[in-house]
Parts: sequence; structure tokens; C-alpha cells
Amino acid sequence: MASRSPRPAHHLLAQQLKEQLRGLEPGSRLPTVRELVTRYGVSPVTVNKALGHLAQQGLVVVRPGSGTYVAEARPAPEDYGWQEVALGQRLDPTAGIRDLMVPAKAGMIPLGEAYPDRSLTALREIQAATRRVARRLEVWDWAPAEGLESLRSVVAGELGAGVTSRDVQITPGAQAALSTVFRALAAPGSPLLMESPTYPGAVGVARSLGLNPVPVPTDAEGVRPDLLQEAFAKSGARVFYCQPLHANPSGAVLSAERRRAVLRVAEAAGAFVVENDYARGLTFEGEAPPPLAALEPARVVYVRPFSKTTAPGLRVAAVVAKGPAGSRIRSLRVLDDHFVSALLQEVAVDVLTSPSRRAHLQRLQAELRRRRDSALEHLRQALPQLRPWRVPTGSVFLWLRLPEGWDDVEVSRRAMLAGVQVFPGRIFFPGEPSGAFLRLSYAAVPPEGLEEGIRRLAEALRARG
Repeated sequence: MASRSPRPAHHLLAQQLKEQLRGLEPGSRLPTVRELVTRYGVSPVTVNKALGHLAQQGLVVVRPGSGTYVAEARPAPEDYGWQEVALGQRLDPTAGIRDLMVPAKAGMIPLGEAYPDRSLTALREIQAATRRVARRLEVWDWAPAEGLESLRSVVAGELGAGVTSRDVQITPGAQAALSTVFRALAAPGSPLLMESPTYPGAVGVARSLGLNPVPVPTDAEGVRPDLLQEAFAKSGARVFYCQPLHANPSGAVLSAERRRAVLRVAEAAGAFVVENDYARGLTFEGEAPPPLAALEPARVVYVRPFSKTTAPGLRVAAVVAKGPAGSRIRSLRVLDDHFVSALLQEVAVDVLTSPSRRAHLQRLQAELRRRRDSALEHLRQALPQLRPWRVPTGSVFLWLRLPEGWDDVEVSRRAMLAGVQVFPGRIFFPGEPSGAFLRLSYAAVPPEGLEEGIRRLAEALRARG
């Protein structure tokens, strides 16, 4: 194989062999080194270098003592070009967010709090898991920045095919997850579409990062795809934040038809969907639809909290993201925290995979349904003028529409004076409120506290005159 080409002989041989590989089936055995030496008139060293070059490209597999074989065809890589356009410039990772959660004062009936009361938590399971896990010295060591493989595998397993543990990043709670995701996907000054009404913690995170929340109206079936498409077109946004399952505060569940439509709209806009799946496990009527991320994992950045079905103090959550978006999220998490406590992660794994987990969720769901029914009945009797926007089929909230002319902030203030905490609806709107509302939690206190809280609220509103 004499040649005057300036390219090394093994490169020339590798190119010729590469052409021949196209006509061979995966797993086919190539001629031996001796046969190739004879056929091409080169040295054994040149042949071995050429085969090594092909192996580096993933085209052949060298099996010592057996020979060289055509490698299995590799799947075409996912096209993440649209993500590079949507991500834009790299962001400053130092921006922060203040805590928006203020617990009720002593003696106050906390009908505004977002977590189930202590009797509904998995405290016994968590305590038992903590005792078991804490005996292992390694849980006090440095943990992997991306999170423990065991917990990441649990999250990936929930989403199914198309997601692996490599796509999962563990965070110290959902609030930290949202901060990281928003910073990774949108530059300061960028618009960020948000369903309206929505979780005020997400609105606060967006604003603290210099983003501009753009409201997209919802109804009882979730966000309206036609208005979402219009918002993308007008704003030029590349990110849409939503809670498709039992949205906080409205309780809306995104219908199957709209789920597909939302993903189509986001794809047409070259945009990400950020899915906050906080209510997974809290559905007590009907079947919970799968996450959007299970339908299109490359498009959807998935935030998976666990504390609503475990306990508020188990501050562990997960983010699932693929492609460059996932890489950027993982890089930002290293800057923020280095790692999440291995102790907390191991406790979470123990609780989430426990044989008693299913029974706990069934008890929790049954009690949430009873409390919802009780709250609706007490409201019907004591405050018939407060109409539920929809009857929730999961989670812990009632979204109550106030009569025309009522001021939600004034109602909330009067309730506070009467010793009951409820939240005015306007804090849940990224833009102008569409009406006057209150958010009430039917899970934050035991049944007797729920009845007393609604009684106090009724007294406060009667005093309104």
C-alpha cells in the first residue's frame, strides 16, 4: 500500500477499512491482522493502529484473543439544537431568592398552610429510617454532587422509558430546584410564561432572578393552549412553568387533550416546559395522569418534590432534565450546594421504597378526601357565599371565589384578627388578578380544627357587615 500522501499510513488504512464496514452486518468478524497485512502490504503495527483508530470511533470492537468485530449500530443522537437556541447566554449563578413561607403564629388556626398536618405525615417511617440510616458512617461523608444513584434511580423509575438516573439531579427541596432550573433556562430580563394563578413561590423565584413573569390564564382544565400559543408569540419566551396535576392554588388538572396541545405549542415555540409535580401521590379521586415529562422528556424539565407525601422537614427533591439543559442544571447545583446530605437522601430512599409506602399513601388519600368533603360541607353551611372554583380531586387546597366587590386582602386581614390564617388570592397571580379569591387548606389541621377555622372565618366575615 505504497502512497505519497502526507497522511499517516494507518489513517489511510483506517479510511479504506471504514468504507468496507458499510457493507458488513453488526457483529461480523473482520479479517485477522495477518490477513490484513497480506492484503494491503503494510506492517502489523500499521494494521493495529488502524483498528485502534476505528475502535475509538465506535465502529469496531476489538476482543483480545478473539478478533475484531463490526460494532453494533449506535442510535442517532438526540437533536438538542433547539435547546441551544432556547438556553441563550450563560447565567450568573449567584442570584438568590428570599423565603416566601411564613408559618402561622401560635394560637392561629393555619388554614393557609400548604402541608398536611402532622397526623398525615410519614413521621414514623421517617424516624425508623433515620435510626437505621444514621448508623452507617458513610452517610456523614461527602456525597456525589448529582445525588445518590439509589435515589436518582427511584425518580427515573417513576418516569419510565426515556429517562435514566443520569438525567436526574437531587436538590435540597423544590424551592432550590426551581431557582436552579429558572437560572439555567432563562437569562435575567427574559420573559417566563407562568400559568395564572400559580404557586407564589415560583413567581417570587422568577422575580428575584430578574425574570419577567408573563401570566397565561387557566380554567378548570388547566392552562388554555390557545392563550399559551399567543403568549409565546407576543413575548418571545422560551420557558413555560406549570403544575399540570392539582395546580396550586386552583386544583386544576390539565386534561389529556390539553396536555398534548401544550407540548405541541412548546415545540413550535422552541421552548422548555418546566413541570412542578408537587402533588404526585395526592390524587384521591380518579386516576392521576402521568407527568408531562413521561411523554416528552427532552422538552420538559421535571421538578419532583417529595415532602407533601412524607414530611415538610424531608427537604429533598429532584430535577429531571436531558441534554445541555441537564448539564447546565447540574453545574449550577455544584456551585450552590456542592451536594445534598447523604443522610437525608438515604432516608428518602428508605421511605419511598418501603413496603409500607403504598399503605401510607392510601391512608393519606382517603383522609384528604374526607377532609375535603368536610370542608365543603362546613363552607356550604357557614359561608355559602364563598364558592369553590372547582371541587378538587387531589392535593390539599380549596380555591374560593369571593362575592363581587369583596376585597381578598381585607378578608384575609379580618380572618387573621379572628385567629384563622387564610391567604388572599392576589398573591397567586403573576399579573393582574382575574377576581377576588381565597386559598384555604383542608389538610393543614385536624378535622376539629378545620371546623373551628371555618366557623371563625364566618364570624369574621359576618362582622364585615
